[in-house]
Amino acid sequence: MDEHMRIMTENPLNAETPIERLRTWITDNEVFFKRNQGMFPEAPVDLDAWLLTVDGLVDEASQFVFGDILAMPKEEVANTLECSGNSRSLLKQKASGNPWTIGGVGNAVWGGVWLKDILNKAGLKPDAKHVCFEGFDIPKGKAQIKFIRSIPIEKAMDSTLLAYEMNGEPLPLEHGFPLRALALGWTGANCVKWLSKITVLSSPVESFFMDRVYRIFQKGEDPSSGEVITGITLKSIITQPLRDEQVPAGLIPIRGAAYAGEDGIELVEVSVDEGQTWHPATFIGLNVPFAWRHWEYLWKAESEGTFTIMARATSTSGEQQPESAEWNVLGYCNNGIEEHAITIKVV
Repeated sequence: MDEHMRIMTENPLNAETPIERLRTWITDNEVFFKRNQGMFPEAPVDLDAWLLTVDGLVDEASQFVFGDILAMPKEEVANTLECSGNSRSLLKQKASGNPWTIGGVGNAVWGGVWLKDILNKAGLKPDAKHVCFEGFDIPKGKAQIKFIRSIPIEKAMDSTLLAYEMNGEPLPLEHGFPLRALALGWTGANCVKWLSKITVLSSPVESFFMDRVYRIFQKGEDPSSGEVITGITLKSIITQPLRDEQVPAGLIPIRGAAYAGEDGIELVEVSVDEGQTWHPATFIGLNVPFAWRHWEYLWKAESEGTFTIMARATSTSGEQQPESAEWNVLGYCNNGIEEHAITIKVV
């Protein structure tokens, strides 16, 4: 792991990407954010001994060795992955959880096989409605609660990859080697690592990590009544200049990234006067499904002083980034314009 990553907890490991390393379209593996609920294996699993089990509401319970996975048609897809709690520390009201700034996000090119190809080999029964993932990570704490999550069958069959490569390299151990689920455009909580078992169900799996967390709820509400977090929310982040940076007057490049999960990005606008006026940014680099778009606005700063810079995104479906985030107990899905504003000093 890169020494410049900001470590929030070491056991389990939770660390965010330095903001400067978010300025490239591909986020390097060594600085890609780390998010864990338990302990990951100390050493890579022996691929000759690894098995992926598929059971539940299937015609034939099956097991796949790693060679079976490699023999299937390979797909490579770009996908921006974000922690559900990214930007939690920027909320106006404190929320529980790791204090992410904006570094709980990254973009990679993932190689693997479509989950639908695995499920089709096993055969789905008519009442198959949800797909549950389980890894071989090690639970933390006395309760030994495993990280088990499920997604609807529609997502599983439409746009979920089982990834064994990340940016042209074997999937790093801390990112789920040898195989992880990757529900494209959905938050990291839906992308179970160190995958060992897939179970097809008629309803969402009942588990701590489905029912008590990764839901949107308010104080006094039962967590299980809250909305389940699935897709990444529409958001634009500023990666240059840095918060509280001093920059010389003149032509100042303002750069960042915008993303919207399963949706695309149509427009990014920038304000240098606390949202009074807005100016369209120019897109930089690639524009592909499920991946962020980098943008740039060149601001001619003619006077010295302190300035608040904001960015706002509009998706291809017409959704606009909200002015302020909707607070919730666990601080998920902070995509507010105001929360992501930065202040700089022009000298």
